[in-house]
Amino acid sequence: MDVSSRVRSGWCLLKGPEPWTRRRIAGEAALALVLALMAGGIGLLAGGPLRAAAVALGVAVLSLLRRSLPASVLLAAAALSMAAGETAPLLMVAAWSAGRRIVGAGRALAAFTAAFVIYQALGVITLWPIAQPILMGVFSTLFFLAVAVVPGLTSRYWSQRRTLLSAVREHNAQLLRERAMVAGQARLRERQRIAQDMHDSLGHQLALISVHTGALEVDPELTGRQREAVGVLRQASVAAMHELREVVGILRDGIEAPAAPDGAQPAARGTAGIQALVTAARAAGNTVELRAGGEPRTLAAAGDHAAYRIVQEALTNAYKHAPGAPITVELRYEPDSFVVEVVNGVVDRAAADQAGEVVSGGQGLTGLHERARLVGGMVHTGPTDDGGFRVAGVLPYGAAEAATFVDAPDDFRQQSPAPLLGDGGPVVDWNIAEKELGMGGRNRAGGVALGCGIAVGAVVLLAIAAGVGLFFLAGSAEKGMIDPSEYEKIKVGTPEAEVRDELPSGDTVLTSGLAGKGPAEPEGSQCLVLMSSDTGEGLKTEPVFRFCFKDGKLIEKKSYEVAR
Repeated sequence: MDVSSRVRSGWCLLKGPEPWTRRRIAGEAALALVLALMAGGIGLLAGGPLRAAAVALGVAVLSLLRRSLPASVLLAAAALSMAAGETAPLLMVAAWSAGRRIVGAGRALAAFTAAFVIYQALGVITLWPIAQPILMGVFSTLFFLAVAVVPGLTSRYWSQRRTLLSAVREHNAQLLRERAMVAGQARLRERQRIAQDMHDSLGHQLALISVHTGALEVDPELTGRQREAVGVLRQASVAAMHELREVVGILRDGIEAPAAPDGAQPAARGTAGIQALVTAARAAGNTVELRAGGEPRTLAAAGDHAAYRIVQEALTNAYKHAPGAPITVELRYEPDSFVVEVVNGVVDRAAADQAGEVVSGGQGLTGLHERARLVGGMVHTGPTDDGGFRVAGVLPYGAAEAATFVDAPDDFRQQSPAPLLGDGGPVVDWNIAEKELGMGGRNRAGGVALGCGIAVGAVVLLAIAAGVGLFFLAGSAEKGMIDPSEYEKIKVGTPEAEVRDELPSGDTVLTSGLAGKGPAEPEGSQCLVLMSSDTGEGLKTEPVFRFCFKDGKLIEKKSYEVAR
């Protein structure tokens, strides 16, 4: 997946629904069917089949529309859940979808606030007159918080966290790609410098061949056949020199080597020139020690020049980032390879502060890796135990076959995570970057833990709400419920005050809505409706007792059943 596609997919997490696929359509249809069957089954027990079918259809339609219209479905689900309690699972699903898909915290807050207002307003309208409005308000608020607000917050956190992780992964991947590009450019620049060296050395040799063959061509002692052969060699050397210049010009890509001052002799650019580098460093006021060990041997031209460049770049690196620190240059002729090592001591902070900020391209050491690799060697850069910095190269004595350009892992990945002295400032710890690329897997456990914590909090909140509700319902039951034996003790004609002293007040939410559902009340009377402690014959009816008073006496008592 390219960068633009990944960015679009991550942005869709907050912008709106993802593209519909067969799997997603099947999942949405299955969820809508489950919610509809749950609501229809509970509705069939609470009411008739017509009401159950209507509720199931409404739940299915709202469930299918929750992705495209999250705010509208949330409002509709809040209204429907108060009118029909069996649709509470739909409210939870709609709140989860709304928390994830409504763009902007302000809009999400407005949508959930409007849903809460609708939920409370319909509750007041449906249950009016309410015997204990404060209790009902607290209970309905806790219920809405647990069923709607907690799922919405959980969904919004999960969605934003997933979007953030996706953006972090993409950013880290982009940093790695840019780092690889910068390293590749450094290697290309090093190859351009190598091309210039090749032009200087090989071009010089070809020029000598051309001059000598030209002199031989006019030698009178040569026979005609010999003169013809020398002419062929001369033409071949001239043609090779022209081709070399064309190829080097292409490799250099317009980058010209700095011209030497007028009258200056070109410096030796091999192990023979390392002494001159050390002498120049000492003349500049640096403390540099040169050591040599082993029996000197001849290196291949490319390896000889690579050794020179390693010392040159390491000294430059020390000048920039460790001014005033002692420097040791060691050349060791090992039996199987030539080792060049440059170590600088601990940085003199006073000298560093006095020198000020250094300006560096940041890729000098990276170029050394490429130069050494091309001749069959290797370069290591890293800190020393005492806080200094080491640049070490191992080069073969013989000529090595040139390697093709590959984006090989460079030595910076094995360096310490602590800030180091390097070319261009502190070295990036790519070990940490690579670990960050896998942060999603490790942080997923933390996200799951937080999600589980939110879920546990929601369960605890529901438990508290249920406990508070049961406590108040138990108290309300004493105010609105009597046993059938108490009903039988009450006699018609008993004074109203005496009857009311024996009966509960009936001022409870349990008896709200029972008045007017039974037989017609006697004209001019005031009736008290209480619930029976016994259950009805069926699940759809509730036994109640009614006591009607007029002129200070009990004029009628009835026992009947009302629909739940």
